[in-house]
Amino acid sequence: MAIAKAERLMNLALCLLGTRRPLSKRELRESIEAYLEASSEDAFSRMFERDKDDLRELGLVIETVENLDGEMGYLARRDSNRLPPITLDAEEAAALGLAAKVWQQARLAGAASGALQKLRAAGLPEDVDPYEAHGALEPRIPVHETAFEPLMLACRDRRPVVFDYRKATAAHPETRHIEPWALECWRGHWYLAGWDRDRGAERVFRLSRITGKVRSRNGAFTVEVPDVVTVRETVASWAGETADRSALIRLRSEAGYPLRAKATAVRELGDGWDELEIPYGHGLDAWLVEFGPDVVVLEPAELRADVVDRLRAVAKG
Repeated sequence: MAIAKAERLMNLALCLLGTRRPLSKRELRESIEAYLEASSEDAFSRMFERDKDDLRELGLVIETVENLDGEMGYLARRDSNRLPPITLDAEEAAALGLAAKVWQQARLAGAASGALQKLRAAGLPEDVDPYEAHGALEPRIPVHETAFEPLMLACRDRRPVVFDYRKATAAHPETRHIEPWALECWRGHWYLAGWDRDRGAERVFRLSRITGKVRSRNGAFTVEVPDVVTVRETVASWAGETADRSALIRLRSEAGYPLRAKATAVRELGDGWDELEIPYGHGLDAWLVEFGPDVVVLEPAELRADVVDRLRAVAKG
């Protein structure tokens, strides 16, 4: 099995940084497994030249010199490839302190704490208190769903997963086979974006609707992971954040506070009901269904029909 390019570049960089004398192409080929697997000398030479150019584009300073045998050799001197000293002002240090306090879960808290200690050893000011610098702000990203940790690891390791998922409009969960791409928190809820193998399309899942355990599956992804995964934008479109129209609904008093927060106008009707005008965009029908009998859609007619159809589907299920 071919070694991934990232690993091959890392191995080449380590060889060039770890040598005290220039290494020839022959020596580098004998030292790196991926180069030994090249089908021919020409294939190896092309691969090596591309890798050398890639490392230089990444900032590694590679010298080309003649070695004792008269061959061209390569090395990356450590003094030419050291990072400059880390210097942080008070605001930058406070921002890093806040970032380290975001993750409070056991698996991530240790990594954040260790990173902060290394930064302090490298010059992060000890006397900067992020609470004082930002008005006693203590950011947290809550994670209550048991599916978070296995999905986080699956995204990191690029492992397909299987889980049971109950949509907002469904009475019972169904099994989904997913290639997980990214996790993101939006307005207090965690969402997973990935490739749904059964539907052959990108999908976004709310973790609180995953039932049972997340099971890992062997094998590689069948679809390339996009450079940019737009989780928040997708969820925002469901919630009507990109709305360009308005809908008129009746909402039971003392209910539906998320809808009230989005309303552009509210009028009391009496008898325990209010009338709200809310932004109308893609996915609003699915969101309104979640409020059940507390919501009645008045306008537009197509939104009312969509909500009724969803409610009927739930009733049949």
